[in-house]
Amino acid sequence: MSANPDHPPRSPATVVIVGAGPRATGLIERIAANAPELHGDGAPFELHLVDPHPPGGGRIWRPDQSPLLWMNSMAEDVTMFTDASVEREGPICPGPSLSEWAGRLREEGPPHALPPELAAEAAALTGRSFATRRLQSAYLGWVYERSVAALPPGTTVHEHRDRAVRVTGPYDGRQQVWLEGRTSPLTADAVVLALGHLDAEPDAEQRALTAFAAEHGLVHLPPEFTADSDLNALRPGEPVLVRGLGLAFVDLMVLLTEGRGGRYERGPDGELVYRPSGREPVLYAGSRRGVPYHAKIGYSLSGERPPVPRFFGPAQVEELLSRPGRPDFRRDIWPLIAKELGFAHYHRLFTAHPERTAGPWSAFEEKYAACPPGSPELAALVAAAVPDPADRLDLDVLDRPLTGLRFDDHEALQQELRGHIEADLARRHDPAHSPDLAVFLALLSVYGQLIRFGDIGGWWHGFFSFLASGPPGPRLEQLLALSRAGVVRFLGAETAVAADPLRGVFRASSASVPGHVVEARALVEARLPEPTVDRSRDTLLRSLHRDGAAATPAGLLAVSPADARILDRGGRPHPRRFALGPHTDARASGAFARPGTNAPAFRQNDATARALLRCLRDLSCRASLTA
Repeated sequence: MSANPDHPPRSPATVVIVGAGPRATGLIERIAANAPELHGDGAPFELHLVDPHPPGGGRIWRPDQSPLLWMNSMAEDVTMFTDASVEREGPICPGPSLSEWAGRLREEGPPHALPPELAAEAAALTGRSFATRRLQSAYLGWVYERSVAALPPGTTVHEHRDRAVRVTGPYDGRQQVWLEGRTSPLTADAVVLALGHLDAEPDAEQRALTAFAAEHGLVHLPPEFTADSDLNALRPGEPVLVRGLGLAFVDLMVLLTEGRGGRYERGPDGELVYRPSGREPVLYAGSRRGVPYHAKIGYSLSGERPPVPRFFGPAQVEELLSRPGRPDFRRDIWPLIAKELGFAHYHRLFTAHPERTAGPWSAFEEKYAACPPGSPELAALVAAAVPDPADRLDLDVLDRPLTGLRFDDHEALQQELRGHIEADLARRHDPAHSPDLAVFLALLSVYGQLIRFGDIGGWWHGFFSFLASGPPGPRLEQLLALSRAGVVRFLGAETAVAADPLRGVFRASSASVPGHVVEARALVEARLPEPTVDRSRDTLLRSLHRDGAAATPAGLLAVSPADARILDRGGRPHPRRFALGPHTDARASGAFARPGTNAPAFRQNDATARALLRCLRDLSCRASLTA
């Protein structure tokens, strides 16, 4: 249509993305990939990124953090790019994993902007290395720059090192994104919240503990990101109670030991030994399980992958969603998950370790498929086909290994926990236990199906993290050395912490050593804040909820599972507002993923990018018709 002199050209369509971390970077990559199909008229558009931290890594993966902090995955298991496994409408645009990117740097030479210490790390990196978070930040920054460069010609990208505090605007009109300290907003045709992990206001228990600490001159660190915590108040040699044995605990352990000048060396027998600096506190650590997360598996799968999904795939999800009422996780979903995990475990056992089974896989598979989930018939089938109980999958024991165990004294518990960690390390690095890796792959498959149910509560995410998202093996080897050195002391399962007003201290006890109590003047909650809307410290998220955006019973922002549009309290999707990430009920397990695993985040990014581009195309068509 020819230009009309009475109607000046419409200003470029505008998208504002709040958050510039890896989730926003992945979305931009998908916008660039899908634009030739859905934005083929070449009409320019503007993209605004709002984040006080550098784009690519954002806050969590920013470059200015301790070089002692590692990634939680091997370098070959980290990618930001789609592959043939990803279920998506848009095109596949392959790109290097973290280890492949580092390999390119070795061949081509690092860019001038890469600090010498990171260039040296990249040069030494292998696929099975655990990179520092600072190197991952550099990789994410490179992915961001590449994705921006791939946007359609004429696209303008604006980076705002600011905080967005509110979104306003009519339901089907242009939106206004207000930035902290500015009097005029950014005007947008569409807005995406890619806020990442957020700080939260403390709940009633945490407020009471903080008040108690203030009254008695104690130290209380509530749930927060360990890299951001002020650990200077934790004094050398003094006991510190720690609740949590997951990844936040590992970061705490590192920063309070190596971060204070301690070092590791090998003893004559090859055992890792910790040499204290004298500046470390003594960490008394416990949790509900009482044991640290399982170590990352240290070998690759050879042979046939488990053919999942089988019992918890799209067909089963569709059937559950078609039922009247909302499916109950424990009653309706968990039995199918358990059968899926068992299927992967036994498939691997029968096909890779047939000498430990009785009978052929085909016969077992047929009978396994016919048995109801969790039934006595299923248990009897497994008992008959798998002679050694150690080869059978027991999810309850995996989830709570200390249940029912009681110890006479604190030292007996330390010996048990060290034995548990040693056994876990040995098992997770021994391909003779490769059914564990098959279960890991099944867990990833299950996670990919569960996002369609929205908010399913917090238990599953904790279970998944415990089994599938634990620390690198070397970190648990360090934990053993710290335990032997007396710098870390385990409290046990069902750890309980109370404030003692008579003695003016915190007291910790556990079910594992009845009657044993540890007193301390410092308490650290080693876990991340819950990503709830009502307690989030993010002004924008809270205001969005106040203005009518829906939240789930667990406090997550409700979004459409199809394209991440924000839902109002009547269930209506907003035509111009989208949200991705852990603060939503479609949260995936991470913004980057292991290659070849049909990562949910990549699927979500593709669907949302396509919805955004269709939105811009429709607006462009409307503008042309009125010109």
